[in-house]
Amino acid sequence: PVSGAVIVTTPQDIALLDARKGLKMFEKVGVPILGIIENMSFYICPKCGNEDDIFGHGGGAAMAEQDGVEFLGAIPLDRSIRNEADNGAPTVVAQPDSRLAKIYLELARHVAGRVAIQAVDHSHKFPNIVVQNR
Repeated sequence: PVSGAVIVTTPQDIALLDARKGLKMFEKVGVPILGIIENMSFYICPKCGNEDDIFGHGGGAAMAEQDGVEFLGAIPLDRSIRNEADNGAPTVVAQPDSRLAKIYLELARHVAGRVAIQAVDHSHKFPNIVVQNR
């Protein structure tokens, strides 16, 4: 069974519209929304470390507040994420002590926490038994 959905969006308005459609679709089919993550939330300059909100910022958090779901966090736009994934070693493996790895691990903890606190209903897995008196 599906435990829930994590909605991932970027800060731009058009992406938020698509993310909201996905959120509403999951709600219609009864899949719990675990939260929203904002991807490409900010850019980290590899030379100086300066952060810049080149795609905007805060759209994911605003959407979470408007829709009454948890904002799980923001992932920066960073070239090393792509480079490491392309080389088969995700950031948490390639740079386990990096700021990026810490961001991913914190997001994973949030999602795991949201799954852990959900009430689990397995009643649909059992047959419907009807007892009739004669």
